[in-house]
Amino acid sequence: MVLKKLFLLTLLFFSLIAPHAIAQVKTISADSIIKKAVFNRAQNSLSAFEFTAYNKLIVTANPDLIEGSIDSVFTTKRNKKIFSKIDSSDCVFKKIITKQHLYVTEKISKFRYSDKTLKETILATRMAGLEQPIFEYFSLQLQPFSLYDDKYSLVEKDYLSPISKKGPSQYNYTFLETVLLENRPVHKIAFSPKKKTRTGKLEGVLYLDSEELSVAKAELKINGLLRVKSNHEFKFNPITKNWFPSKTSLIIKKGNSTVPIKIFGETITFEGTNPKLNPNGKKYASDFIEIQSNSTYYEPRFNQYFKLKHRDIAIEINETAISKKENLWYTYFNDSTDVRSNPTYVSLDSLVEKRKIENKIRIGRKVIKGYYPIGFFDVDLRYLLRYNNYEGFRLGLGGITNDKLSKIFKMEGYYAYGTKDGIFKGFISNALRLNNHTETWLGVSYRDDVTEIANSNLEIDKRTFKIYDPRPFNISTFYNHVTWRGFIETKFIPKTESIWQITHSYIAPKFNYQFEYKDQLYTDFRATVVTASIQWNPFSKYMQTPNGRIEIDKKFPKFTFQFSKTLPKLWKNSFDFGKVDVRFDYQKKFNSNHKLSFLFEGGYAFGDIPITHIYNHSPNNLTKDKILQRLTFAGKDSFETMYFNEFFSNKYAFFELEHQFPKWIISQKIKPVFSIATKYGVGKLDNESQHKNIEFKSLEKGFMESGFELNQIYKGLGLVAFYRYGPNHLPHFEDNIAIKLSVKIDLGFNN
Repeated sequence: MVLKKLFLLTLLFFSLIAPHAIAQVKTISADSIIKKAVFNRAQNSLSAFEFTAYNKLIVTANPDLIEGSIDSVFTTKRNKKIFSKIDSSDCVFKKIITKQHLYVTEKISKFRYSDKTLKETILATRMAGLEQPIFEYFSLQLQPFSLYDDKYSLVEKDYLSPISKKGPSQYNYTFLETVLLENRPVHKIAFSPKKKTRTGKLEGVLYLDSEELSVAKAELKINGLLRVKSNHEFKFNPITKNWFPSKTSLIIKKGNSTVPIKIFGETITFEGTNPKLNPNGKKYASDFIEIQSNSTYYEPRFNQYFKLKHRDIAIEINETAISKKENLWYTYFNDSTDVRSNPTYVSLDSLVEKRKIENKIRIGRKVIKGYYPIGFFDVDLRYLLRYNNYEGFRLGLGGITNDKLSKIFKMEGYYAYGTKDGIFKGFISNALRLNNHTETWLGVSYRDDVTEIANSNLEIDKRTFKIYDPRPFNISTFYNHVTWRGFIETKFIPKTESIWQITHSYIAPKFNYQFEYKDQLYTDFRATVVTASIQWNPFSKYMQTPNGRIEIDKKFPKFTFQFSKTLPKLWKNSFDFGKVDVRFDYQKKFNSNHKLSFLFEGGYAFGDIPITHIYNHSPNNLTKDKILQRLTFAGKDSFETMYFNEFFSNKYAFFELEHQFPKWIISQKIKPVFSIATKYGVGKLDNESQHKNIEFKSLEKGFMESGFELNQIYKGLGLVAFYRYGPNHLPHFEDNIAIKLSVKIDLGFNN
């Protein structure tokens, strides 16, 4: 009897603890396998390989899931439903999607990997409806090729890889079973995030070779604002004793978002599901739209050394790639069961040609960059109308020739008139392209114009197109310069853009100012200056297209350097001086849509240098008594509480730290972006006594301001507020406050 009770107690004990013990064994087993897989990542990553890849992307829907019904639409008046119209959009959509996809594009590429660099050369490509493809599409980070990197980039977002060193801190691993793939035992391990978010985190199943612990298959997914499935298939190579990718597939569908979700540079939008507007949860045709991307890899070759040409270019598109549109290029790779692709090409080619959509795309791309094409000439929209306190309204016309005139020669110029100063200004430039791949141009120009004094703009800085540029409204101190310039613009040095130039200028300040040099007072002077200006983006990725080089993956930090020096004995140069300028720009975007930015700028001007060429610390505040009297428009990287011409320095440093929060969605039209920022500047002015007839202060004690920005509240308009504090804090409280309006309009691509 005692033995029987003891047996029953033992049985009960094991029945209670056995499941937990087994689960613990499985967990420990899964974790140990993952740790070994992480340890073996280096040996499982091949040192060199090449292969041919075929990729096809379609935007489509499954017609069997769409009801295709015809609905009656009612409006409510005086609490009564009144018939409005018949909605047959679902029915029409089903008829279309039964015969064709919404869109399709294909490409054939050669991939080469050597010295830890993967390069893609696109051999052939076609996009439905387009003679010339939209090159930016090829830069989209849809799905990675390798699973061994620390980050797994999926649909333009970075996730921590489950087989990275930090993976166990973010994921839970579960051993499922051991299965056979190609007659090799493979461990099947599921992983899921320890913390789930509404935006969705990476989860899925990994198949790891039991001997090599290399990835033999992967099934990954995200269920959040979007529903994403990413599958990787591999084939075992007996020579390398390793698994190599053979196929990848990606499916993107609408997720659980109540607001529209935009992806691919905001070119594709998945509409949100608002329970208030759709209480019955009815599915519409647009709810079934999905994006499918499938890649197949052929003819792999391993462990052969390849010397990569132009290794700083991640993607290169052959000149002949866009002309290879015949079916014979794609038939070998294509899926014979997909009968809707060819009708898609025929339909969209006809539609695009009929509505001249490709020409509209060409015009749109020019307008985004600030030009409107008319024949062989692109009108520069930035010159049409501007305003500042010195010139008043500045009316002008200018532009640049395009490829229709010549691909190796370009002319650029403008002519403008100020309604307040009553003076005409002009500029003309001619340039000859020396090398297409490095985009090297040799040119000469002449300019007679006015420029803000003591600005810190660099030669390499691009003049971005702004529908509305507010800061010049507040500027009143300019100098006139008549400048001859010889220059070379090039991208010869990898991952850089640079300008090398020599200029000769006659300079006359347009305000009461004199500069003392060797006991003589000067109201104007001549300067012959050589300048080297370089923008270096070491971590960015680039794509070489037949139209030029594009920065496709903007990585930070970015560095800018500029050195300029006068040539004392050349062309009647008046003063001997020089300048050294540096800039450090860092931005970090998070999957939570937060963004952190840090900017450092510094400059040192040496020698006998007039006030026109030193630094003013980018002020943007009017000298008025009341806060509302100073209500103007905020600038970019400027001190909003610093008054114009308040400080000047010949050596300075500027720091800006900004944290931008995700869009605050108040309604469908009101989605402001909130950010907080702190700015600090310090400087010093040597030989202050040389500058006559102008009052200012130096910045040895430093300048500090902090505040917030609420941008894009409605149609690009926003509100900015900053407070000035620290050693240069002003006695009256309201003098330290600056409230500004902001104008920020997103025009799309920003390459």
